[in-house]
Amino acid sequence: MDTIADMLTCVRNANMALKSNVDVPHSKIKEGVARILKQEGYIGEFSVEGDKKKRLRLTLRFNGRKGIIEGIKRVSRPGLRKYVPAGEMPRVLAGIGTAIISTSRGIMTGVDARKENVGGEVICYVW
Repeated sequence: MDTIADMLTCVRNANMALKSNVDVPHSKIKEGVARILKQEGYIGEFSVEGDKKKRLRLTLRFNGRKGIIEGIKRVSRPGLRKYVPAGEMPRVLAGIGTAIISTSRGIMTGVDARKENVGGEVICYVW
């Protein structure tokens, strides 16, 4: 089961349905992805809620009746991992979108990974 793909699908569906909040089960990698989405301005806030069964609550942003997130795509999946070296970091929509990369230094954007000269696994693209 691909839990990151489930999170991205929940965000995509809530964005299309114009829901202001979406709850997903918590994990450290999902929290890292949410941190990048907030840093890049795709979501408003995120918080970890609950003691025994933690949940990640994401607050989505909208521009009128349209979501800020136009598209979100899972790249690396459990059956086919996608790794890229530092020199070949993908550019999403010629730099308009964001590539989220899992590196040895943590989860970061493709631009940050290129600056720090580290490669890693491409988690998803957001635009």
